[in-house]
This record gives sequence, structure tokens and C-alpha cells, in this order.
Amino acid sequence: MAKTVDRWFADKIDGPVRTRFAWLNDRVLTHLFVWPSMGLLLFVTVFPLIWSLYLSFTSYSVIRDPDWTRARWVGLENYAGLLGSVDLWTRFQVSAAFVVPAVALEFVLGFGIALLLNREFRGRSLLSTLILIPMMLPPVVVGLFWRFLLQGDIGIVNYFLRDVLGLAEVPWLTDRRAALASLVLVDVWQWTPFVTLIAMAGLSAVPRYLYEAAEVDRASTWFRFRHITLPLVLPLLIIAILFRLMDAYRLFELAWVLTGGGPGEATKVLPIHLYKVAFGDFRTGVASAMGYLMLVVIVALANLLIRAIRRLRGEGYAP
Repeated sequence: MAKTVDRWFADKIDGPVRTRFAWLNDRVLTHLFVWPSMGLLLFVTVFPLIWSLYLSFTSYSVIRDPDWTRARWVGLENYAGLLGSVDLWTRFQVSAAFVVPAVALEFVLGFGIALLLNREFRGRSLLSTLILIPMMLPPVVVGLFWRFLLQGDIGIVNYFLRDVLGLAEVPWLTDRRAALASLVLVDVWQWTPFVTLIAMAGLSAVPRYLYEAAEVDRASTWFRFRHITLPLVLPLLIIAILFRLMDAYRLFELAWVLTGGGPGEATKVLPIHLYKVAFGDFRTGVASAMGYLMLVVIVALANLLIRAIRRLRGEGYAP
């Protein structure tokens, strides 16, 4: 009797519900879930790019022109002024003086650590986990942490140099050269694990039978590294360099917290210069043009490295 009553209620309720939502098939559900997400993604990413591109051709200022429709169209005037600006090229040089040594050291140290961790030994998993911790920390936290360590009077680094090793103190954050070196040091400390992680992934993918064949032929360690390890891991290392170049080139949080662009303008890299133009001088149109000039440089560097990867694959080096 109970089953008969349940079936009667099911027929009375399920029938109208099924008829009312008959249009809700799999295809409609797919569109209902996908298109709102796509719309939000376009609004968050694509619209700011198009909007800033438009502003880069105007004299718009967020405080002078609260109504953006009053901004004056200047064409390529912002770009011409920036390309002829000595200050901008100085910022490019400062950024290059930071990016080149930082990425080079991260490449060498990261690959070397990966080669050491590629062997089986006790505590390997724990050591690998500890090495990866710095890259998981927010750049603001890293900047505050190292700013305390590198203080001239109470910093732990100078304490060890002065009281433990008997060496002279180093004005890490107040000397022009030392401040840039400090920025490189902290970036290398945080992002060398990233290169290590990618290099370890590449090393683990190298077929073991190649090493076994080399051992049978009594090949030296250098020969195995030069003709087996390096060619097969190099494409992944170039990808790691590509990511690190793009990330280091747009460095802002770490430099802002650690040095603030000082002393003077010794560590005033391009993103800090752009920030001060946009939110210090409130020249929004000029700052937008500067951002697109930076984008052009990043795209050019990326294309060069992608061509290098394709060339390696064409020579049969990629796994």
C-alpha cells in the first residue's frame, strides 16, 4: 500500500516538473555554466588591456580628468616622449642590472641543486621539501623578512660579519651598489627553488638506459653530462629561464618593500617607476604607454627563447 501511495505522489509531482524543465538539457547546462565564467574572465583580463591601450593614446590623468571622456587624444605622443626620455632608458638599465645576474645565478644554482638532489640518499625527500619553501612565501613577507636581516645596525647578517667572522659591516640597504646586490640576493634566495623544481622534473624524465649504455661504453661523467643530461634537460631549463625573465622583469613587491627604489634611484626598476608615474604623478596615459612598452620587451624576449626551444627540438635535443 505504501509503495502504491509513493508511486502516485511521484507521478503527480515528477510529471509536471519534468515537463517544465524539459528544455534544460546537457547543451543548455553547458552554456549556462561556461558563458558566465567566460564573460567574467573577459571583463577581468581583456577589458583592462583594451582600456589601458586606449588610455595610452590620450593625455588622461585620474585627478585632472575625473571624467575620462574629457581626456585629450594625443596619438603616439606618449610613446614618442617615453622613447626619448633619458629617465626611462636609465630604468631599463637598472632593470637589466637586476634581471641578468639574478636569472643567471638562479639558473646555475637551481640546476646544480637539482643535480645533487637527483641522487638517492637518506633525507632526500625532506631536503627537497625544505628547499622549495622560499618560493611558496609571498614577496611582501620575503621583503620584510630580509629587510630586517639586512639592517645595518641590528641586522643578523651584519652581526655575523662583524662579531663572528670579524669582517667589516656592509651597508646592504643604504649603499647604491650594495642595495642592488641585496635585491639580487633576495630574489635568488626566493626563486632558485623554482628552477630547481623544473630541473628535477627534467632530470627524472631522462631515460635510465642511456646512462646504462654510457656506463657499458665506459663514458666519463663529463661525457654523460655533456651528451645525455644537458641536451635532454636544456629545453625545460630554457622554459624556466623564460618564466623567470618575465617574472623578474616585472618585479615590484619585493623591490618596493625591501628598498623602495632607493637609495636614491639605485633600485628603481621599471615597475616602480611606472607605479610612481601612475600613482605619484597621476599621469595615467603616460603610465599606460609605459606598460605597453614593457609588454613589447617581454614579448620579444619570450619569442627569442621560444625560438631557441624550437631549434633544440629540431636538432633532436628535446625529450
